[in-house]
Amino acid sequence: MLNMTKILDKFIVFVKVIGELLFLFGFLGWVNGEIVQFTHPAWLSFPLSHLTPWIRVDTFAILSFIVSAAGFFMWRIAKELTSPNQKQQRSA
Repeated sequence: MLNMTKILDKFIVFVKVIGELLFLFGFLGWVNGEIVQFTHPAWLSFPLSHLTPWIRVDTFAILSFIVSAAGFFMWRIAKELTSPNQKQQRSA
């Protein structure tokens, strides 16, 4: 049983790190799309890159916002699961 608790704790830490990473990079992508929207609105219909002609700048900003929100949700859930109160309740 103790081994399973360690595995669960490591998985929660993994989810916490991945959630924080998705939140951070998704947020930065969304901010990039918003800056382009305010400074050069005509660029929104352009492809994001010559390597990805199928995704436009505005679509990238929307997808980045969704990834950011999902990452923030994962991060907060994992953070709540590793709060000091939860650890005290598990050990008791």
